[in-house]
Amino acid sequence: MSESLIVDPVAAVVHPKPYNHPRRERLFFSGMAVAFAAVMFVGFAPTYFLRTLSDRPPLPWLVHVHGVLSITWILLLLIQTTLVAVKRTDLHRLLGVGGGALAVLMILVGFFVSISAARRGAAVDPGTLGFLIVPMGALIVFPVVVGAAFLLRRRPDFHKRLILIATIELMNAAVDRLPGVFAAGLAPFYPGTDLFLLALVIYDGVTLRRIHPTTLWGGLFLVAMQVLRVQLMETSAWLAVARWLTS
Repeated sequence: MSESLIVDPVAAVVHPKPYNHPRRERLFFSGMAVAFAAVMFVGFAPTYFLRTLSDRPPLPWLVHVHGVLSITWILLLLIQTTLVAVKRTDLHRLLGVGGGALAVLMILVGFFVSISAARRGAAVDPGTLGFLIVPMGALIVFPVVVGAAFLLRRRPDFHKRLILIATIELMNAAVDRLPGVFAAGLAPFYPGTDLFLLALVIYDGVTLRRIHPTTLWGGLFLVAMQVLRVQLMETSAWLAVARWLTS
């Protein structure tokens, strides 16, 4: 039999090409962390970072604590993505413990800051009291998603996406303060915040050829909670709760 007619059945099997792009992954998650930092700075520059350049009154000390904790979270995200990129997962895991403690502090301080801000706002304009549901909702979404990330810390693909989604929830405050958002009456500007989520969906589509289950279910939870807050914001039931919280 001629050698040209011999068919190797193993060689004839077509193996799908794995969509494993470690460099692209490092660039994406590091880039998202940088984008978070940039939006936070631009959004809060007039009222926080560059406040001393204006004649605005000093902020309460609790607001400064809240600001420092939020900045630390973003810086930690930058550091953690860098550690993964340079393959220092040992330090990444060690800092992750501190990240859990930081998240708890952010939730506790965030509650009191939100109540205090709502009281000050309602004293000037009682019609703003309904907006309290926006930060209160964040105090549900953030711990739920971060808690899931902690439980799934041994599943890197799940863990990193959950941390990203938790941080997207935090970014709404910064996005609301981008130039022109408040003036246009767009706050809470959830569509702007969800551009970060859209970036994650596109990344999954390009690298995995599908939406990762964490992106799908975590993203749906994030968006559903946004819609729920908008729908309940001006209802009599929520306003009664808001008045009770700020009384």
